[in-house]
Amino acid sequence: MSNTLPETGFVRLSQIIGNPKANPPVPPIIPVCASAWWNGCRSGKFPAPIRLGRRCTVWRVEDIRALVDRITRGS
Repeated sequence: MSNTLPETGFVRLSQIIGNPKANPPVPPIIPVCASAWWNGCRSGKFPAPIRLGRRCTVWRVEDIRALVDRITRGS
């Protein structure tokens, strides 16, 4: 993985799909656009989000690691 993930906890969308406009730029773990990510979440292809507040959505690191493993294995 080009982006280092913590062992446990949560990650935000910009950590998953990257943010080239950040300073320094955040490289993507899953290189898709935001709309493709949300469509994948709705269809079940990507992990379900967790709402921590009205404007704070996160994903479990364990779920993202499992997704990356599934993608790299080609399953």
